[in-house]
Amino acid sequence: MTDAAQAFITPLTLQVLSKRPVHTNVMAEDKADSVNHIDLAKETEIFLVAPASADTIARLSQGRADDIVSAVALALPQGVKKVIAPAMNTNMYENPLTQRNIQTLLDLGFKTIEPKVALLACGDVGRGALADVPDIVQYVQGICKG
Repeated sequence: MTDAAQAFITPLTLQVLSKRPVHTNVMAEDKADSVNHIDLAKETEIFLVAPASADTIARLSQGRADDIVSAVALALPQGVKKVIAPAMNTNMYENPLTQRNIQTLLDLGFKTIEPKVALLACGDVGRGALADVPDIVQYVQGICKG
């Protein structure tokens, strides 16, 4: 989880709901004989960022590795399927910089699940709301089958 994600939901809550370990720090090493973000990348079958904020999309498109999500992304083996599901304010989503960053990721082999038009957290109505969870699950299942 990025710092921003942790502002919305605690790692403990996500761990309880998912019944899986939650990683929050690129420098936290659980085992002395391993490098956490490298091990996570090696174990990854599909890399999904949902919701993908404008900041996370920018970090991924720049090849940054200063949080656990971007560090794992940079360490992914060739062939791992990568998907983002953007979610942000309409103006942020439609901003040419964000669109350029998304296009960079598409050029690098990422797939994207388009945000939907809806009432956003800021009170605006427009494109930027996270796709519905069942749609995200269906998309990921389709990638796994194909």
